[in-house]
Amino acid sequence: MLFERTAIAKKPEELARLELQQLQQTDLLTPDLVFKDPYLLGFLGLKDSFNESDLEEAILREIEKFILELGNDFTFVERQKRMIIDNADFYLDLLFYHQRLRRLVAIELKLGKFKAAYKGQMELYLRWLQKYDMQPGEESPIGLILCAEGNKEQIELLQLDAANIKVA
Repeated sequence: MLFERTAIAKKPEELARLELQQLQQTDLLTPDLVFKDPYLLGFLGLKDSFNESDLEEAILREIEKFILELGNDFTFVERQKRMIIDNADFYLDLLFYHQRLRRLVAIELKLGKFKAAYKGQMELYLRWLQKYDMQPGEESPIGLILCAEGNKEQIELLQLDAANIKVA
């Protein structure tokens, strides 16, 4: 809401400075302040038709630019994170760590519109990471589903925020 408060403020620069100073003093950093929507990935140079593997390859080729697009304090951890669940292999596309949030960030890449089934997939990955990869002092992992287009009502009805999942 800072953008809206700044837009209607009589002294927008001062308001923005005070708000940012308050955030720095309280060190109150939430996932909603970290993750944005949309992410602009045109720098990846992908042509009209590509698949999730092509997208992943392009992100890794341009990892520095991708991390800068995500924001500050992200560290790349792993690609195609293998998880064995009930003797079956599952693979998380990308795993990052956010230093100030002190949590793992699981990223799933999807080419089409958001589908409700993505929530279950991401929840499975997040619970596995929480059980097997989370270190003492860290917050619970958070998931980011990057897809071509969101289905706003589905996202709202699924209450993804309560499950620590973001869609962009």
